[in-house]
Amino acid sequence: MKQLQIVAPGEAVWKDVDIPTPRPGETLVKVEAVTTCPQWDLHIMRGEPMFPGMELPFPYYPGQPGHEMVGRVEQVVTGAATSSLKPGDRVVAWRDSGPTRIGSYGQYVPVPTENLLPVTDDLAAEDIASLELAMCVQVSFDQLLQIGSLAGKAVGVSGLGPAGLIAVQIAKALGAASIMAYDPVESRCELARSLGADQAMDPAYEARADVFLDFGLDMTGLPGAIRFLVDRTRTAVAMFGVVREDIVFPASKWYGGFSLVGYGSHNLGAAKRALTWIQLGRLRLAPLVTHRLRFDQYAKGISMLEKREAIKVLFDPWTDLGG
Repeated sequence: MKQLQIVAPGEAVWKDVDIPTPRPGETLVKVEAVTTCPQWDLHIMRGEPMFPGMELPFPYYPGQPGHEMVGRVEQVVTGAATSSLKPGDRVVAWRDSGPTRIGSYGQYVPVPTENLLPVTDDLAAEDIASLELAMCVQVSFDQLLQIGSLAGKAVGVSGLGPAGLIAVQIAKALGAASIMAYDPVESRCELARSLGADQAMDPAYEARADVFLDFGLDMTGLPGAIRFLVDRTRTAVAMFGVVREDIVFPASKWYGGFSLVGYGSHNLGAAKRALTWIQLGRLRLAPLVTHRLRFDQYAKGISMLEKREAIKVLFDPWTDLGG
């Protein structure tokens, strides 16, 4: 089979390898499509760790960092957990198997069976491959919902990459009365408006710092962007983006019960809630996929992400490769 491997910063190769053998408790999946998780892909290709303190060996782990995957069951190996999956079933990965496991940038991938959910054929690959990211974003909403309902409230979203565009839609699905989105790239603001944002703008043009949001979600991890939302939010701001610097809790927010919320844990419940939004048509992932390429065009796709010419790239491991 063919598999991608990042062998050095900026250098990815598409090579012939044996089809992996699934271990007990794993399912071998024939990959239909994989979408980029831009920050993972960009960091690894730059030779930078995705998370502070993360080891980054090269050559990088085969098939990594691919994890937003949809495909069909090829083989199920039973283990401690039982599974109703059978060969031919269409499945989507709802959770990343971890950076040291074989990743999904290949024609076949072994996945812990518990990380897979069955999906129907009526969903195009673009509609469902990014379920794992939708689950991640749902986790942040679940944390805010422990503080209070978003129904009828004003919600702000900072950063309109894929996660931010998903956040706009989930906020709307949860009944937010108004959604304000912020990003310096106008094309992303335009897409956010088409997906449900009432207003979307470059934060440089929002001079107001008085309170007018009830809840906020920061999708960037940048201290400035987080403070921007904190200054404008009454109840709580959830930090989804990976935080690499200390975040200051302003003294002005000490009184009144304001919460600054860190990230939570990936879980199956959040995945199923995100999947339900997709099935109901309340969450559309396909508009986030701006380009579809072959796996042997990986470097081209990552360059497009780097230049912000693409939001998400969907890679097809079979087109023009004899599959």
